[in-house]
Amino acid sequence: MSNDRLMRIHSPEFRAMSERVLRATRLTSRLNVLPFDDESGKAELFEQILGRPLPPKVTVYPPFYTDHGLRLDLAERVFINQNCTFLDYAGIRLGERVMVGPNVMFITVGHPVDPEERRGWLTGAPIDVAENVWIGAGAKILPGVSIGRDAVVAAGAVVADDVPPASLVTGGKAAVRRRW
Repeated sequence: MSNDRLMRIHSPEFRAMSERVLRATRLTSRLNVLPFDDESGKAELFEQILGRPLPPKVTVYPPFYTDHGLRLDLAERVFINQNCTFLDYAGIRLGERVMVGPNVMFITVGHPVDPEERRGWLTGAPIDVAENVWIGAGAKILPGVSIGRDAVVAAGAVVADDVPPASLVTGGKAAVRRRW
């Protein structure tokens, strides 16, 4: 999926995505029951989930959820706290030194608002998070959002619009509260 792309449900592309969702769900459910200190087991499962090894110094605390995994791009020194969800079919990139609090959701797919189209199509757009961003607990990052370098997303914020670099966004519909 690219920016604002539609995918017909029950198409060959949708069937392939659905098969990957089932595989990713099986893998993450195995990951989420491993003992916390089973580093080799976690590394092996993350390699299957992401299609490549975790980059150096990336920390992910389970439970961890993804619907696809293959389109989740994590740079070095990313920290992801527990119980985060990455619906990454349209692509999610986290730049170096991004910190993600617990219970954060990154959602790249959805459905059209029009009720006539809602059950027949998926929509999607990638999420891009630049370097040195901090995303607070329980934030929700919606399709197509870019978050600029050094920005902070406050706990519980719902981010539906791009976040400028070096800014703090807060609120039920995140708004810039401060810049530096």
